[in-house]
Amino acid sequence: MSPRPRPVDDRLAEIGLEIGQIVRFVGRSDRRFREGVVLRRETDGSIGLRDDRGRARAIPLDQIEVRIIGPRGGEQWIPLTDLGGGLQMGLF
Repeated sequence: MSPRPRPVDDRLAEIGLEIGQIVRFVGRSDRRFREGVVLRRETDGSIGLRDDRGRARAIPLDQIEVRIIGPRGGEQWIPLTDLGGGLQMGLF
């Protein structure tokens, strides 16, 4: 049985995200990074996430970081606004 394809949201795709992707953001109370799963693009332009406690959140684009895997398998977190509309940057 082949894996199910992920649903595509054109409003997310135009900024380089997809439903189910793991991102991180800074929490309000303790200013630590929290991970979340992308759910949708909100009407105000923010990203709808489900956080590690299962709560729904709407996070502005400039507060989200995306994980990039480098050519040797190492991970790096890059601000979503630095990706330039979803284009993958060359690392190193």
